[in-house]
Amino acid sequence: MFYILAIILIIFFLSAAIKVLREYERGVIFRLGRVIKTKGPGLIILIPIIDKMVKVSLRLVAMDVPSQDVITRDNVSIKVNAVVYFRVMEPTNAIIEVENYLFATSQLAQTTLRSVCGQVELDELLSEREKINTQLQSILDKHTDPWGIKVTTVEVKHIDLPQEMQRAMAKQAEAERERRAKIINAEGEYQAANRLTEAAGIISKHPEALQLRYLQTLREISAENNSTTLFPIPIDLFKIFAKKE
Repeated sequence: MFYILAIILIIFFLSAAIKVLREYERGVIFRLGRVIKTKGPGLIILIPIIDKMVKVSLRLVAMDVPSQDVITRDNVSIKVNAVVYFRVMEPTNAIIEVENYLFATSQLAQTTLRSVCGQVELDELLSEREKINTQLQSILDKHTDPWGIKVTTVEVKHIDLPQEMQRAMAKQAEAERERRAKIINAEGEYQAANRLTEAAGIISKHPEALQLRYLQTLREISAENNSTTLFPIPIDLFKIFAKKE
């Protein structure tokens, strides 16, 4: 009976004293309530009852930030969500400086998202998303640094606009496309008019160019399979008869 009890005590001692940490894990060791060191990875030996270990993962965490109601600087109500990528750099600080670093980071990301998006106009939020992402990352990284957490990336995922705002933006985009089309058409007409003016100036200086153009036109007409052919007669031919009269 004594041997059985001894075996049970040894098994209990070994299970409480020997821990194995994976490559991406670290163990913050508390001895009688005080932090002594951070251990891992590999085999860890603890003193049962006296030592307590808290595991911390060093892997990159992708945290989804729930959709937040935001009023932009130009008084447009929108919903914005994002994703935050971070990792624990100092396991000891992540355990002793904040009660729950995952929850704390999530809450900080939500409040920061509302604050930053509320300071810009809607057009800036839509067109300069990279700038907003960088600003969010900088603010979060600054506040989580004392917790031993490094925020590497923040990405705004989706901006949900009201239906009336979507319709207004669609009309604005359509009007912009029409404006560009009219400008391009007017520019084409302007260039064509300039070319015609240049051609008229050349013909006025060199009348023989008009005769060459006349012969080229006749050649093009004769090449077509038309049942009726119209031959243009230059007005200069009638000036001869007008002088005789």
